[in-house]
Amino acid sequence: MNVGYVYNPIYLEHDTGSHVENSTRLTETISVLKESNLLDQLINIPARAATEEELLEIHIKSHIQNVANVAKAGGGWLDTDTITSSHSYEAALYAAGGLLTALDSLMNNDVNSAFALVRPPGHHATKRRAMGFCLFNNIAVATKQALKKYNLNRVLIVDFDVHHGNGSQDSFYDDPNVLYFSTHLYPYYPGTGFIEQTGSGAGIGYTLNVPMPAWCGDAEYMKVFNKILLPAARHFQPQIIMVSAGYDTHWSDHLAFMQMSVSGFAKITGYLKDLANELCDGKLLFTLEGGYNIEALAHSIKATFEALMGKTNISDPIGPAPERSGLPDIDSVIDSVLKTHRID
Repeated sequence: MNVGYVYNPIYLEHDTGSHVENSTRLTETISVLKESNLLDQLINIPARAATEEELLEIHIKSHIQNVANVAKAGGGWLDTDTITSSHSYEAALYAAGGLLTALDSLMNNDVNSAFALVRPPGHHATKRRAMGFCLFNNIAVATKQALKKYNLNRVLIVDFDVHHGNGSQDSFYDDPNVLYFSTHLYPYYPGTGFIEQTGSGAGIGYTLNVPMPAWCGDAEYMKVFNKILLPAARHFQPQIIMVSAGYDTHWSDHLAFMQMSVSGFAKITGYLKDLANELCDGKLLFTLEGGYNIEALAHSIKATFEALMGKTNISDPIGPAPERSGLPDIDSVIDSVLKTHRID
């Protein structure tokens, strides 16, 4: 089982100081992967910078130029959440480009699956602006190239970050060639991703949002995947599955209110791996989005790689979420989504 990874030291040069989205997210992850001897079992996929032409498939030129100009001037805030430094533009080019080289490796059958350990993250970046810690929409840029360069016409994006990927949704809202599926805490930042957002024009029905209540954990996520994602994916028959992997749903993450565990992320990964094997010859590409408890993030990514490699004895050094009284009402959400999308 050939599993690839993308990593480049330039990602550390996106210097955000004490911001929660900082370079220790990757340095700790790489350290854990090395200490476990897992990194040596993976295939390194070199990153490259995305070209302006590739970015223009998703973003307008003035947005690209604004990111470049702010970085050239030494960095600064692009909005109230999103900060840049002098090397952030270059890091962002290599983040988007890292997914493109991973896509090439998958499509050329050099690897069976891959995980792009990139930053800055991307799924909030829209056509016109940076937001939510994101400069360019990495997964949208790669999805557009899957459609254009490799002539695919059915790409499934699965986004399990705690925040809704508004930028990814907007990029393909009217496109029937992309099925965008998102689980996210709602109501929460950025305020989008309600059930009734199903697409527009030819893309109606190809945006599938599952706005989840607080305190959902492993059992609730697997229930959503089994009851909603599985039939939707089988109906869509994707040629590749792209995953916005946000680990801020871990119970110890201080930015949100979910109850996922390291073991739960391993289960989700195994589930997506099985789905990819069933539907699209195993073509599965992960990219890093959120996750801000550094220890939980590193071990969750490690568990993701182990699940991609087919390992079943995966340790969870952090353990399950603390017990809570009462269970979140996920069944009513599932029923509403199924009814809206007419999923049997």
